[in-house]
Amino acid sequence: MDGASRGQGELCLTGDPEEAIPPPNEKKMPKLKTHTGAKKRFSKTGTGKIKRHQTKTRHILTSKSPKVKRKLGKTLMVSDGDYKKVARMIPYA
Repeated sequence: MDGASRGQGELCLTGDPEEAIPPPNEKKMPKLKTHTGAKKRFSKTGTGKIKRHQTKTRHILTSKSPKVKRKLGKTLMVSDGDYKKVARMIPYA
């Protein structure tokens, strides 16, 4: 039996033609949109934690000590208080 004999023009890999056509009243959840500013600033680790970079590293670096600049160059994890808010902004990361 080929796909054209079903009348809908849809291919069904399992052989059951009723599986290829979803029920008409089935509602799908809307897709979540990623916050474009957040996806540039945060990333997830393999364990699900969220990494972030530190602030105050872009300019006025001459007045900062080398020790401070070294520490500001490292990445940190998002704090527990901000985790839910940030995780909602990057649902598919």
